[in-house]
Amino acid sequence: MPGPMGRGRGPAEKPQDFGGVMRKLIHFCRRYIPVIVIALVLGAAGTVCQIIGPDKLKDMTNEITKGLPAVVHGKPVVNSIDLTAVGRIAWLLVALYVGYAVLCYLQSWLMANVTQRTAQQLREAISKKINRLPLKYFDKVSYGDVLSRITNDVDAIGQTLGQSLGSLITSVTLFFGALVMMFYNNVILTLCAIGSALLGLIVMGVIMVASQKYFARQQAALGDVNGHVEEMYTGHAVVKAYCGEADSISRFERYNKDLYVSGWKSQFLSGLMMPLMNFIGNFGYVVVCVVGAVLAMDGKIEFGVIVAFMMYIRLFTQPLSQFAQAFQNLQRCAAASERVFGFLEEPELADETDKRPLLGIGADGKPQPVRGDVEFSHVHFGYEPGKTIIHDFSASVKAGQKVAIVGPTGAGKTTMVNLLMRFYEISGGTISIDGVDTKSVPRWNVHDQFSMVLQDTWVFRGTVRENIVYSKKGVTDEQVVAACKAVGLHHYIMSLPDGYDTVLDDKASLSQGQKQLLTIARAMVEDAPILILDEATSSVDTRTEELIQKAMDALTVGRTSFVIAHRLSTIRDADMILVMDGGDIVERGTHEELLAKGGFYADIYNSQFTLAG
Repeated sequence: MPGPMGRGRGPAEKPQDFGGVMRKLIHFCRRYIPVIVIALVLGAAGTVCQIIGPDKLKDMTNEITKGLPAVVHGKPVVNSIDLTAVGRIAWLLVALYVGYAVLCYLQSWLMANVTQRTAQQLREAISKKINRLPLKYFDKVSYGDVLSRITNDVDAIGQTLGQSLGSLITSVTLFFGALVMMFYNNVILTLCAIGSALLGLIVMGVIMVASQKYFARQQAALGDVNGHVEEMYTGHAVVKAYCGEADSISRFERYNKDLYVSGWKSQFLSGLMMPLMNFIGNFGYVVVCVVGAVLAMDGKIEFGVIVAFMMYIRLFTQPLSQFAQAFQNLQRCAAASERVFGFLEEPELADETDKRPLLGIGADGKPQPVRGDVEFSHVHFGYEPGKTIIHDFSASVKAGQKVAIVGPTGAGKTTMVNLLMRFYEISGGTISIDGVDTKSVPRWNVHDQFSMVLQDTWVFRGTVRENIVYSKKGVTDEQVVAACKAVGLHHYIMSLPDGYDTVLDDKASLSQGQKQLLTIARAMVEDAPILILDEATSSVDTRTEELIQKAMDALTVGRTSFVIAHRLSTIRDADMILVMDGGDIVERGTHEELLAKGGFYADIYNSQFTLAG
């Protein structure tokens, strides 16, 4: 079975279903569709104002041309410019361009709000999804890859969605609007402009096809880099201790090279758009000037038409580069969306809203204490279908008993505890607490009955008090202090700058052993009826272990406790010891009984002294 830090696979080289992914994204932000439509209409209206401008500029040019001196039959004739008409057209142009600016500003403002709200909701959806995913998902996907989806991919969607949608609509409006106005002014010049633009369309299509796969590769490579850096940072001490720097650097360089190659190819192809489109636009200017000059000399068009076409050529070719950029952004958006929705569509834990919380609640609906009777009956389990690792496990634990689970690494000790808490679903058999099948109640109702202290400590950024109380409601300061005194942490905490209000960060960090003590204090404060200690003293010295052991003895009084330990000296007082090997219980009994048998347990116990000698 892959470990929790196993590498996650990135997406394919290109989105499997571009249209399907975009439909999912539209459906996700469906509540904003009216706002998006309004924004797009405003953008289109602003573009219409921009399109009308050159036509009015043509009229102004013609008015000015009429008033210029002319030669009639070889004699100069002085005309007068109609300044009233020129002024009227000028003010109309001002109104059109101000309207264009205001409408485009409103469109940008609305789309920015929509896209950032969508990104916010995607992050919230991912956060909620993480809590609904089974643990087996994180056994096969690296934490860094999940983190990359929350940050890089969601940011990519937020940045590209607004830019691509808005520019796509305005580009379409600008393209067809400019085309209509050009045909309205002169058909011959329009056909010349279209001919030069066809070259741009062909180039744009070639670049789009070539670059699409590289944008998807870039997102995948970014996830690989993030995952590797996160893993190496977390296990930095192990990497140094085992001289794994060379292998770590080699793998990072491989991932980084993949990111570099896909990144520069996608950015290079994307960067080609502008210079190529500018070249095609300039080529169009030349064609219009030459053909327009010929037509003007023949008296077929007025000079104002050439002026208008010079602007319409820019408005006509500009959408080509905007099309390209918009589609590039949509491709990047689709690649990121595929990863995000792929995560959001992962199979979740079964919905249990219809299950009643029976643990800790009496038949009359009033709270009642859980005794802590635990029954394993013919339990079967495998992390993957067809690969069973727990075979027909059965055990009966009475309330208040201290049960130790021992065995070699990989025997299934921690797996049994995970099944007890319903972190994984069993393949067969039943697990019950106080006679209630844990499958018949919601998971949170099962989790409420446990306090846990694991091998891997977890301390979040916050005060010492917040770390100890965590999610427990109604905990007093006296309870927090009492728990810390019980585990021998109180003296150290009081030596910190702000005592229990000290924020745990780089300036006030805890050693590994102190973190373990803090998590034990957290379990004491939780005060649940069933206690799980998974190698709880594995990170502390012998003297601290003795102190913790005394605190644990006091903590386990009146509570059912499951202890997983390699140091068998810590569980000699257990009421029952279950010896596991290969997913089965091979022996059970008290410490003395198992030693007297001289079996598997006795071999493990005696081997400690042999190794010590």
